[in-house]
Amino acid sequence: MAPPLDPCPSSPNCVSTEAPVDDRQHHMPAIPFTIPTQAVVHAIMDAIAEYPRTRIVSRDTHYVHAEFRSRLLRFVDDVELVVDPVARVVHFRSASRVGHSDFGVNRRRMEELSRTLHSRLAPRL
Repeated sequence: MAPPLDPCPSSPNCVSTEAPVDDRQHHMPAIPFTIPTQAVVHAIMDAIAEYPRTRIVSRDTHYVHAEFRSRLLRFVDDVELVVDPVARVVHFRSASRVGHSDFGVNRRRMEELSRTLHSRLAPRL
């Protein structure tokens, strides 16, 4: 199993499913899944591949680390996703490497990625 995700710093340029629920600045809900766990990482990889300026840094059976680079200034955000086969959820952390504020970029990206994954990780009725 992948190690736990690092906590978010106090700056507003990070979101995580493992931030305390009462930390509204950083917390986001985990992504549930109902498909077989071996297919979850493939769905994550496919969804990430749809984003421009993105590079997969590492992956294994329960973990994906990707870099998302901004278009203009080429700032790098690190996105880590961990598949929890027991709880049947995907945990994630998305954070800017530098600076204090990201103007909500990490949250918006992870809201979009969460919607995409939610539709791919649940069976069609």
